[in-house]
Amino acid sequence: MSRQSEKEAFWRGRRVFITGCTGFLGSWLTAALLERGAAVVGLIRLREPDSELIRTGLISRITQVSGELLDYDLLRQTLVEQQIDTVFHLAGQTIVGVANRDPAATFETNIRGTWLLLEAVRQTPTVRGVVVASSEKAYGEQTTLPYREEFPLQGRHPYEVSKSCADLIAQSFAHTFGLAIAVTRCSNLYGGGDLNWNRLIPGTIQSVLDGQQPVIRSDGSFRRDYLYVADAVRGYLMLAQHLTEPGVRGQPFNLGSGCAVSALEVVRTIVALSDTPEIEPVILNEVKNEILDEYLSPAKAEQAIGWRPQYTLAGGLKEAMDWYKAYLNA
Repeated sequence: MSRQSEKEAFWRGRRVFITGCTGFLGSWLTAALLERGAAVVGLIRLREPDSELIRTGLISRITQVSGELLDYDLLRQTLVEQQIDTVFHLAGQTIVGVANRDPAATFETNIRGTWLLLEAVRQTPTVRGVVVASSEKAYGEQTTLPYREEFPLQGRHPYEVSKSCADLIAQSFAHTFGLAIAVTRCSNLYGGGDLNWNRLIPGTIQSVLDGQQPVIRSDGSFRRDYLYVADAVRGYLMLAQHLTEPGVRGQPFNLGSGCAVSALEVVRTIVALSDTPEIEPVILNEVKNEILDEYLSPAKAEQAIGWRPQYTLAGGLKEAMDWYKAYLNA
């Protein structure tokens, strides 16, 4: 059996529980697991019709559990009755602006929701391990680049703090109770299915496909780390396959490109890939108090599980644009 076949065989028939399965990343991860033959159980709070999982009909191929992440009894019942082997915890409040407007609800979902799920896992012997989604935002503002996993987690604003806390809680359950848990800290994910038009990449692609000038709210110089969602999914699957190994159990892992790209570079790349390469962006220069540069070192993930991004920025954006073109035309 080839190495690739062994990877595919790992998931065949394996019972997987995903929180946040209808979200942007969750839809991609669910599709990848179904393709590999896993039996997926998804926790669904609201049925968002624009979710890629729902739009494609793939939701009909999973076992759907309706309810809240904050319902401990439901979590425990689901893990036990569905005989879950692997858990991916992706659910949470992910919009920074919403977190600033409603910090209490963000803390409830992102922090309390994490420890409730992990406590349910601790009480369920069938669960082999958990991958918990943190974020590069858990680092807060750092003075040294690139961000590495040994850096302190020092979120200051509500969303950052919620991810710092959830990240530490996951590590606490791993180190205190011996649970096979790994934490992912992804950089800025992009790709088809992300319909938050306020984000730089979806908003720019939508504008360019409509023949409109894309708008950059900052001065265009802020540099960020962008990761195509397919690369992130591959990282999640690889971590889950290695959860019980000493170099993975209880560890956080950066999933990022390892380099920073300015907003202006991203926009110009999208424009260059379009049918209207002469369009110039509108630069508003309205953003204040932003961190100038953020990017992650993926060296630990490469050393531990052999993961590194396979997509270039241009390659990922090309696939993303094809998806958005088909979606908007439909």
